[in-house]
Amino acid sequence: MDLHPPSDRPVMPNFLICSRLPQFQLLFFCCFSSCLLSVSPAHSQKAPLHTFTNIQGVKFEGRIKAVAGKKATLELANGRDYTTSIASFSPADQQYINRWGSGNPSASIPAPVKSGIKLEKINQLIGHHLFSDGNLWENPAPLVAGRLRWPKESYTPYSSSYRGYPQGAYRFIGVRPYSVVLYGNDGKVSSLSIVFANKGDFFSAAGSGEKHFIKGKAVTNEASGLKKIMNRDARIISDSLTKLLGQAKRQKFGDGSTRQMVFRWDWSGHSFLLSNVEGEYVSLSIQPVAFADQHGRSKRTPDSIIRKRAQENVEKRSNGDVVIKNIPMVNQGPKSYCVPATAERCMRYLGIPADMYVLAMAGQTKLGVGTSPAILLDAVGRDIKRKGRSFKIWDGKIKIHELTRYIDKGIPVMWGLFSTRDFNRIANARTLARKNPETWDDYKAKTRRTSASTKLPIERNTSHIVIITGYNKASGEIAFSDSWGENFKERWITVSEAQQISQNRFYVVDL
Repeated sequence: MDLHPPSDRPVMPNFLICSRLPQFQLLFFCCFSSCLLSVSPAHSQKAPLHTFTNIQGVKFEGRIKAVAGKKATLELANGRDYTTSIASFSPADQQYINRWGSGNPSASIPAPVKSGIKLEKINQLIGHHLFSDGNLWENPAPLVAGRLRWPKESYTPYSSSYRGYPQGAYRFIGVRPYSVVLYGNDGKVSSLSIVFANKGDFFSAAGSGEKHFIKGKAVTNEASGLKKIMNRDARIISDSLTKLLGQAKRQKFGDGSTRQMVFRWDWSGHSFLLSNVEGEYVSLSIQPVAFADQHGRSKRTPDSIIRKRAQENVEKRSNGDVVIKNIPMVNQGPKSYCVPATAERCMRYLGIPADMYVLAMAGQTKLGVGTSPAILLDAVGRDIKRKGRSFKIWDGKIKIHELTRYIDKGIPVMWGLFSTRDFNRIANARTLARKNPETWDDYKAKTRRTSASTKLPIERNTSHIVIITGYNKASGEIAFSDSWGENFKERWITVSEAQQISQNRFYVVDL
């Protein structure tokens, strides 16, 4: 039955068509055609090719074929159909899909209702100019980060982050946060995470933890002292949100080993999710209501999309360097979170949502001490596999020909090592020398000559993990990236030097 004939054929109104049918057929036809139109109004005209972005910031091309309830069916660029929840898309694309679903693709979707509470009251509660209108998810991420004065941490074509480790006088909802981060996808704000008292920053290995006082009494830097501070922080935040937004509801949020119970308050399309994970951290996450309704579970992005994006990130330079671009940076700050920070980077790069504080909980990170790669990555590896990706671990020496199997298709490799002072000194010198060599042949010859005589003793208390992001076969070097900020995004070391401080263990999140 052709309910939508081509425009060059005369279209007869439904009531004229129906009037020619017997009475029982008339009733059936009208009901049936009404159902079809309500289930898939997107068929009224062919949707154009559109670049979609999901809530993890992954972009892919396709066109809308049908919209039915809370699901949309897309025809991908490769011709395959893909059906998924509308809530799995970015807020902007949710509006785009809903416009097509309404049968009026040019219509505008109104901003969320403000729930009767003015945004000025919300900003006053927070203590910062976070909201400029009733829909944070349509605001440019750099603009909001600028209002908050949160510095840029990372920017790629797919995602961005703005992270700060505030000083002691800074307050968010009346409480001192240790870490604040705003995430952006497709240029717009996608979520915020504010971490208050926590075992990582509270007694950081770098010694930046400060003394806290409750009712004039010093709190000991032990687990019992941390628990008191965490409970106090959670109580202040909860009382403040409840006073303005009403009673919270309890729900689960997250997947697998990172699932947790949260208190939830909603306002104008925004969910405020408060976590108090015993002995771990107190955090406030601000998420789109649709994502909170999904309990923080995101639909898997098709492998074909991730594989294409990863391959496009491989950069081949004229000097023989092969390097992966656009791996998001995460600055672990003054705490020993190199493992969860590095895991977060690799997971987000492949479209898997992650947060280093939540990952540290899975890794059983101890007060003021680092995380066990084996424990954390074993737990996280199970979650990664459950999300449809593979997770590989192997032991052995560093061999460029083995690394090329992953680097050449845009997949980074996590590497365990001892990050000694001498190692970092040489890596810094190598990286600087590469920028302005007299000639590339001279650089290669000098590097191989000095590398042969370099001795790097192991220091067991410098255990660390980084990402191998590239290689150069001609110079015998590998590129690696530390989770210490943009200044450490790409450094170089020769394989023979790297082998001396290697723990000979490698980890890969693969497709």
